[in-house]
Amino acid sequence: MTEPRWLDQRENRAWRGYRRMRGLLDLQLARDLAADSGLSEPDYDVLSTLSETEGHRLRMIDLAGWLLWSKSRLSHHITRMEQRGLVRREESPGDGRGAVVALTPAGLDAIVAAAPGHVESVRRHLIDHLTEDELETLAAITTRVVAHLTAHADT
Repeated sequence: MTEPRWLDQRENRAWRGYRRMRGLLDLQLARDLAADSGLSEPDYDVLSTLSETEGHRLRMIDLAGWLLWSKSRLSHHITRMEQRGLVRREESPGDGRGAVVALTPAGLDAIVAAAPGHVESVRRHLIDHLTEDELETLAAITTRVVAHLTAHADT
């Protein structure tokens, strides 16, 4: 068995700082979103994703994949959002087994109303604390790590 490649002090500080920042940032953004719009982060994720698609609809399986959710989690969440009138399920054209989730007019209104406050929260708690160079570095880091993880998603 090979020896573990332990993190050195600098690497450990970066890793732990990232984990702490991610947790605190996610918590603050969720609080702001709920206070400003009454939406949860999962609600916002579904609504914003659908709002950016052609026709404001997407196959359930594709939405689950994009959000990195299980089919079961998505199905349960969509049921709750349907009860609030934000989305609706439709039969998938040409595929009787699949389903499509579509944004309702109320769902579109909800995301249009929530987006400005959410973006302001992201700015206030992250973007405005970074220099232009730090922002470029963060974009480069996230792009590289996402590309690595996406390429190795099946392994």
